[in-house]
Amino acid sequence: MEQDIIDHYKNNAQQASQEADKFKKLSNEYSFLRLGLFGLLIFAICIAVSIDSIVTAIIALVIAVAGFGWLVSAQNKFDIARNYSLDLKQVLENEITSIDSYANIYHNGSWFYNDKHFYTADLDIFGPNSLFQLINRSATLNGNMKLASWLTAPAKKETILPRQQAVKDLATKNDWKLEFQAHLLFSNKQDRNQIKNLIAYLKLPVELDDNTWLPIYTLAAPFILTAIVITGIFYTPALYFAVSVAFFNNRLVSSRKKIVDKTDLIAGRISTSLNHFALAFNSIEKATWDNEYCATLSARLTDQNSNTVSFKIKQLSKLIAKLNNRLNIVVKFILNVLLVWDIRQVIAIEKWKKNNHESFDIAFDVIAEFEALLSLSSLAINYNNWAFPQIEDGPAYTLVTQNMAHPLINSKNRVTNDYELTDTFKIDIITGSNMAGKSTFLRTIGINTVLALCGAPVCADSMRVSVMTMVSYMRIKDSLNESTSTFKAELDRLQMLLAAVEKEYKVFFLIDEMLRGTNSVDKYLGSKAVIQQLIAKKGVGMVATHDLEIAKLETAYPDYVRNFYFDIQVKDGEMLFDYKMKHGECKTFNATLLLKQIGINILTA
Repeated sequence: MEQDIIDHYKNNAQQASQEADKFKKLSNEYSFLRLGLFGLLIFAICIAVSIDSIVTAIIALVIAVAGFGWLVSAQNKFDIARNYSLDLKQVLENEITSIDSYANIYHNGSWFYNDKHFYTADLDIFGPNSLFQLINRSATLNGNMKLASWLTAPAKKETILPRQQAVKDLATKNDWKLEFQAHLLFSNKQDRNQIKNLIAYLKLPVELDDNTWLPIYTLAAPFILTAIVITGIFYTPALYFAVSVAFFNNRLVSSRKKIVDKTDLIAGRISTSLNHFALAFNSIEKATWDNEYCATLSARLTDQNSNTVSFKIKQLSKLIAKLNNRLNIVVKFILNVLLVWDIRQVIAIEKWKKNNHESFDIAFDVIAEFEALLSLSSLAINYNNWAFPQIEDGPAYTLVTQNMAHPLINSKNRVTNDYELTDTFKIDIITGSNMAGKSTFLRTIGINTVLALCGAPVCADSMRVSVMTMVSYMRIKDSLNESTSTFKAELDRLQMLLAAVEKEYKVFFLIDEMLRGTNSVDKYLGSKAVIQQLIAKKGVGMVATHDLEIAKLETAYPDYVRNFYFDIQVKDGEMLFDYKMKHGECKTFNATLLLKQIGINILTA
């Protein structure tokens, strides 16, 4: 099944590459046309000088400016289409790489790593080779933060179910999803505070001096100059007055250079970003949504006057693009002389900002929400044999799985296991040999539960699970910076776990080898005491251990404690692992054999 989706991505990536080559060729052709037009303008001016005709020069100039603007606009469209095709190709190739090796061009979430969190460090939620690296398709910082928040705390059932429906809907719109990612891929390489800075700019006014008459004059200036030129056709001396008006227009713009440059410095840099965001917003607005979750999000992008966010951004983007025409010295001079161009655009941009800036906090939150949703949908698309879990109610705990595996282990190497905890309170003791699969099983349960409780599909044939809070005790490390020994770190983690069981909603704990930082006697007595206290608090979860004495707690608490184990088979001195969990206590251990393989023989008394 994975090969089918890989082939689909490869075919689409090849088509995107061909499209990029086509638009590059067209862009180069229009670039030569611009050069040719400039040559024709010089030729026309030479003719006008030779026949001493100012009218001819002005007409040639107007035609050249209009033609140059049209060619620039067309070439920009080809460049945008080419860049989009290249981004789409990169997005498609990333999906192939993700399936093959779990690599990802998007961030791996190391920003959010926290070894004091209830479970994210132990379950590899963030950082290199993490769950976040596998699923993240968020290019903006807001999208990354939204997805991270979903993975760090369980959602309520009334939130999970609509999210599931949204993810299922997005999974049927893979082409839309990939196009949306391509529109936003640029942001993956931008400053983390890009959106924050953009919104801050939209709220920052730039005031022009003489704000009363200046807007009126900028509108009237081209008509005044046109009227003078038309008059000059019939009365030649009037054309000399046109030169004076042109000089005045250029001087007027020069006197406001600082204000114009300030607007250009900020706005000029965001024009391309605005184009990308406008396309992304438009994708959401134009799509047909079969689920209420996405439909509600999309509706937030339209105001009371039926104006969409994409339409508003396109307006601003066009204004900034017009201001950017000043980057060409010749074009800048012509436009300012004829149209008082720079001031016209600054006034128009400031007017737009005053009328529209308030709605963009909401709009960019919608982008973030969609990025988080399509990140989850990547699992449903790339691994369509994964199941959407059933979310259970009830005061007790339910966690039932069939053929569950760890999502970060390649599908060729995964071993699946079943687990059953149905509307009850239990603590499961899991014993077994080294490397037999105890820790991996605990992480398998934990990481799939995290996926289930944020609205994603899980790596299993089926799953039923209660909304609960995961708390892990697995990778306990000392800290020289905090003067913390391993044993002290374990005590701190135990204290956090016991407090969580008492205070947090429905805690499900995952404990891997308790109190390893002390001697065997204290380790056994302390572990036993902790489990007994957890039973007294009606705690529910799993405890993996090498200590068979802990397994005897099933005898003392037959209605609360269950025993499971992972074992090995030794054949001709070779250890064989099946990584399958079984009921009961483990009877086969491999430490002696492992030590022997590295040249250490254990002498028995």
